[in-house]
Amino acid sequence: MNTAIRDTNALTAVSPGALSAYALSEGWARTESYGEHSDVYIANGKPEVILPKTQDLGDYPYVVAKLIEIFAGVAETDEFSLYRNLITADRDVVRVRANGEVDGSIALNDGIDLMRGARDMFLAAACSLSAPRPIYRLGANKQANSYIRRVRLGQTEQGSFIVTMLTPRVSSLPQELAEFNVGFSDPVERRMTVRLIEALNFTRSATGEIAEDDSYNFGEAVRSGVSANLCEALAQMVGPFPALDVSLTWARTRPRDKSRETVSFFQEDAPYLTRAANTLRNRVPRYNVRLTASVQRLERDAGDTRGTVILRASIEGKPASVRAVLNQRDYARTIQVHNDRASVIAAGDLERVGQRWHLRNPSIVDVVPG
Repeated sequence: MNTAIRDTNALTAVSPGALSAYALSEGWARTESYGEHSDVYIANGKPEVILPKTQDLGDYPYVVAKLIEIFAGVAETDEFSLYRNLITADRDVVRVRANGEVDGSIALNDGIDLMRGARDMFLAAACSLSAPRPIYRLGANKQANSYIRRVRLGQTEQGSFIVTMLTPRVSSLPQELAEFNVGFSDPVERRMTVRLIEALNFTRSATGEIAEDDSYNFGEAVRSGVSANLCEALAQMVGPFPALDVSLTWARTRPRDKSRETVSFFQEDAPYLTRAANTLRNRVPRYNVRLTASVQRLERDAGDTRGTVILRASIEGKPASVRAVLNQRDYARTIQVHNDRASVIAAGDLERVGQRWHLRNPSIVDVVPG
């Protein structure tokens, strides 16, 4: 049964760019202008169609309804399916599919975590576009958050539980550039999704390697958009499910060699993704940290005013050794602290290099009696 779409708001949501992109991808070609606001498109064995170039027409919803009827007839599909193709023709579509129950349902809390993780995954990729880093304060990047506010949740789909996200509209190439294959930079909407799929592919490959080699350094992937935030979002999403697919369908307004790309993660990947996130977090100095620590070892070369101390402190709930190079005054204080078996409160920027912690710009701010 073919149900015609008559809702004015739904029909107005189909943009002229989406109509043109769909027609071009299905074999129609623009031939000439029709009046001031439309173009004529023809194709072998298909009806001639007149597509509007603007929505500023009094009968725009009616025109869209007639075009949906024509396109659906040619494609031998129902009008609702054709409408869904049109509504996403000028947007990149990201789908996160989780394998849930047979009926496609999942636990409520798992669904909430899935949507939150999908948002954070997208936001992490957006942050990395301007300045790739191992970790971000997601709420502090105004440009990335401004972009995310324009991403829409799409309609639910049949099958496993799917979170669908629609990017802002991706503009088409000017026709003169498309015809002559002239290079033209992508708009930010497309660059965001390109960065997302690059980061996901690199994470997928790196996750496989870290499963076999604990010494693999995920930091090498930062330039491709991998971050602690991205790994944490993926771990949160895939944890409750046997498998998780993230697919990207490119807007027809800017076609690519592959119309759709998919990256898959599995439940057993979750611990490695969490480990990767921790590795990346440890690459970033923690500024203005205060540690209560005992003095394990003191080292100073003859004639040197500064000295190196190895402190024993609790980091992330675990005992750890921290190396610090102190000025003459603070080094003298730690000698006395060590002799008294007391503790110090040391301040500075905590950074992990390899397997060791370092306190940069250190100072001894207080002494705790033993």
